[in-house]
Amino acid sequence: MSEFAIQVKHLNKMYKLYNKPSDRLKEALGFHVPVREHYALRDVSFNVKRGETVGIIGTNGSGKSTILKIITGVLNPTGGEVVVDGRISALLELGAGFNMEYTGIENVYLNGTMMGFSKEEIDARLQDILDFADIGDFVHQPVKAYSSGMFVRLAFAVAINIDPEILIVDEALSVGDVFFQAKCYRKFEEFKKMGRTILFVSHDLSSISRYCDRVVLLNKGVKLEEGSPKQMVDMYKQLLVGQDPVKKEEKETARENWNEKFQVNPNMLEYGSKLAEITDFAVIDEKGRYTNTIEKGSSFRIKMRVLFHEAIQEPIMAYTFKDIKGTEITGTNTMFEKMHVEHSDEGDVCTVTFTQDMFLQGGEYLLSFGCTGYKDGEFTVFHRLYDACNITVVSNKNTVGFYDMDSKVEIHCGDEE
Repeated sequence: MSEFAIQVKHLNKMYKLYNKPSDRLKEALGFHVPVREHYALRDVSFNVKRGETVGIIGTNGSGKSTILKIITGVLNPTGGEVVVDGRISALLELGAGFNMEYTGIENVYLNGTMMGFSKEEIDARLQDILDFADIGDFVHQPVKAYSSGMFVRLAFAVAINIDPEILIVDEALSVGDVFFQAKCYRKFEEFKKMGRTILFVSHDLSSISRYCDRVVLLNKGVKLEEGSPKQMVDMYKQLLVGQDPVKKEEKETARENWNEKFQVNPNMLEYGSKLAEITDFAVIDEKGRYTNTIEKGSSFRIKMRVLFHEAIQEPIMAYTFKDIKGTEITGTNTMFEKMHVEHSDEGDVCTVTFTQDMFLQGGEYLLSFGCTGYKDGEFTVFHRLYDACNITVVSNKNTVGFYDMDSKVEIHCGDEE
C-alpha cells in the first residue's frame, strides 16, 4: 500500500473558447475554426499522505474546484494524471449526485449504491445518517423541496457516514448554519483521529489554519507554493491584497483609468439620464493598491469620478454593498455624510473618495455606484452602475450576521472580584 492517498502529477486542464456556439460543431466535423485556449490548471503537482488533512486555497478562478472534480472523476484532465488509493466520498457542488425527484432516504440509498455499498450496509448506517442530518420528516419528501441548508445537511451526513477512506469537501459547509458547521468540524476532528485523509477547499482561513496539516496555494491555475497553514495563509493574504505576491506592487497613479487596474463586472447594469456620468471608479486598499479584495479590519477607499454634461445643483454620489443574493447590506452617500457639492457646471469633473474600515464578514460582495440629485425640482437618477465589481472580504475570524462588532472579550473565572 502506498504512503500516499492522492498523487497529483503535472495536471493540466484546458478549455477551448469558441467565438460562437456553431464553431464547436464545425470543429467536430473536421473544419478549422479559430479557438482560444484557457488553462484552468497548468502543471499542478502535489501529494496527500494517508491520514493527512490538506487544504487548497486560492483566489476565485484559481482552479480549486476543478482540481477536486478531476480527483473525484467528475472531469477528465487535459494532461497529467491523478492516482487515488482508497475509497473516496466527495461533497462538491450542492446537489451533485442527488436525484431531485427522489426523497431524502431514497437519495441516501442512491448515493450509497453508487459508492459500492449493499442495501444491508446502507441499512446499518441509515440511522447515523439521519441523526446527523437532523432534518426530521423532510427525509420522506423529495429533495427538490429542500432549502440549501437542508440539502447540505443530508449530503454531508451521507458523505461522512459511509466510512470513506478519503473525504473531499468543496466549500459546501459554507451553506449550512453556524451550528451545523460546528457539528461538521467536530466530525472532521473525529475523522482525523481515525487516521482518515481529508482534502478540502475553503475560504474560511481560520478552519484552514485549525484543521489542516498542510496547505496548497493556487493562483490562476498554477500552484504557487505548498507548506504549513500559517505560511500559506499569510501568503494567500498577501496575494489577495497585492493581487500577486511575486510581482512588484502596483501603486496608485493619477492619470490612468482606475478600473483597468482591477476586475470589473462586464455584465454590470447601468441606467440613468447621464446628465452626470460615472466615468471611473476604484477600490483601493490601505497600501494604495487597486484591488477586489479587502482584509477585514483594514482601512480602504472607494473612489468614483463623475463627469457633468450639464450644470447640476447639489448632486449626490453614493455606493452600496450587496451580498451575492442581491440583499443591500450597507452603503452611504455624500448627502448622508454631509459633504455637499454645491454646484457643478457642464464639463466639470468631480472625484469623490469614501474612506472607511472594513468590518463586513469574510465572503463575497457586490459593489454598486450611483449619482443622483434634483432636476427641475424632480428627483433624478443621473447614472447608476449596479454590481459594478465584486469585492472579496478576507477574514481569519467570522462572527454571526453581516457585521463583526469587533468585540473585546474578558473572562474571569472563580470567586467574584
